[in-house]
Amino acid sequence: MKITCSGCLKVYNIPDERLKFGERISFPCPACTSIIEIDLRSKSKSQAPPSPFQISREKQKIESPHESSTQELLSGEALKNKILRSVPDLPPMPQVMIKAREVMNNPRSNFKELADILEVDQAMAARVLKLSNSAYYGLAGKVSSVQHASVLLGYKTLGELVSMAGSSRLLGKTLTGYQMEAGDLWSHSLIVAFGSRAIASKKLPEMENDAFSAGLIHDAGKLVLDNYIGERTSLFNEYISNGEQTFLNAEKEILGFDHGEIAAEVCKTWKIPNSLITAIRYHHHPLRSHGDILTYIVHIADSLALMSGIGTGLDGMQYRIEAKVLESLKLDENMLTDVIHETIETVEKLRESMN
Repeated sequence: MKITCSGCLKVYNIPDERLKFGERISFPCPACTSIIEIDLRSKSKSQAPPSPFQISREKQKIESPHESSTQELLSGEALKNKILRSVPDLPPMPQVMIKAREVMNNPRSNFKELADILEVDQAMAARVLKLSNSAYYGLAGKVSSVQHASVLLGYKTLGELVSMAGSSRLLGKTLTGYQMEAGDLWSHSLIVAFGSRAIASKKLPEMENDAFSAGLIHDAGKLVLDNYIGERTSLFNEYISNGEQTFLNAEKEILGFDHGEIAAEVCKTWKIPNSLITAIRYHHHPLRSHGDILTYIVHIADSLALMSGIGTGLDGMQYRIEAKVLESLKLDENMLTDVIHETIETVEKLRESMN
């Protein structure tokens, strides 16, 4: 029988032969010294108790280190509403990225307008220059200003640099709830961004820019949910402990929604275009996007990155590419292998430069 401590939620698997059915027993939890009580007076071996996850899921309680009272943990719409009410306190999408994207989407804009925006944020401009001089772009030591970079690299590439420079701050944090070290999420996001662009270039070159942007921020929902997942660490560990469930499934079961769903809501406040929001919302469930090609592209790139095991934290390697998506884009195994090898090599070069 599996027994869950109500104090620390640690699960113990006690052999039936050690239990005295028909009696009430109690013993101290070795982990937290709380008293575990089991009433077996009305149970027999043939009457299976509720699963430990069902018990703890119903309680969903946590002892706050700062408060003496036990608090109910919210889930579903109540939790989502709480998160969305706190949007002003969430990490903002760097405004320079939004403004730069607006300039790039204007067919009458020019290099100087983009350079002027970047030079307002000196830290951003410095990161753009550092990336410009990376081994990946082959211009080591040759780029002296943002305007110079725009001339040497071109408009589209400079847009990528702006997005990467901005996201390095946003996505470079440690996520304790997801057990991701600083830089893990950014590395994963870079692989998905370059992978998405590579797939788009083979199938729909006109979507390369959007594919790169969507891939870069597809997991922004993890930034939003990390604290809430950290509060429910025991529940998440318990849910995935048998190795058969993904962390994504745990999000849906325990929180009532996954990181893609909450990211779609938050991206609206960041003024992200609807086409990108759809891809972000459904990147784990592409068939729900009603045939949206950008969603298909990001889904494939994300699945490849997850299966490569780079920057995935607890998400592991249990994800697979939807067969219908591959059929729709007519991608074969050789093309996918080329995409993942190319993107990993690219990201390694960029990370060396940023370090």
